[in-house]
Amino acid sequence: MEKLIPVVVIKELSETEKILSALQKHGINCAEITFRTACAAEAIALAVKKFPDMSVGAGTVINAEQCEAALKAGAQFIVSPGLSVDVAKICKERNIPYYPGCVTPTEIMQAIELGITIVKFFPANVYGGLKALKALAAPFPQIKFIPTGGVDRNNLDEFLAFEKVYAVGGSFMVKEALEKYAQ
Repeated sequence: MEKLIPVVVIKELSETEKILSALQKHGINCAEITFRTACAAEAIALAVKKFPDMSVGAGTVINAEQCEAALKAGAQFIVSPGLSVDVAKICKERNIPYYPGCVTPTEIMQAIELGITIVKFFPANVYGGLKALKALAAPFPQIKFIPTGGVDRNNLDEFLAFEKVYAVGGSFMVKEALEKYAQ
């Protein structure tokens, strides 16, 4: 898995190649395509086909139905804003990484019970940022975090320097890549 996970919102299928190509040129070989748009599953399928060297996952997956659709489209990992037991079970059965959003000790404990050791910390800026991550890491040494939401160029290095940060997610990477590499 990459250390940078761009959160990609594809509103029209035609945007898929432009965005993923820009990300690759920007040195990022990963994309979390959000399930917030009507063409999300199609975009994932196209991304997996056209960019076989990229790690392509589905984000904003909030239920089993979306998870099934994302996996059918070829998603290689699943990300949720919160923790879904149903999604966790599907991913575990199929040996697909699942990164649920967990910001409280109770949610982290539930993730651990489900066999999950990497969680999304979202929205990171609202729930205390790096200071909160460090506090949560103490009682949960087996957990690694993917802070997303409020992470940008100004604090990226600080997050990545913390050994309990598995990766960092954000839409800012897409914006940067498109500004630099989009035709």
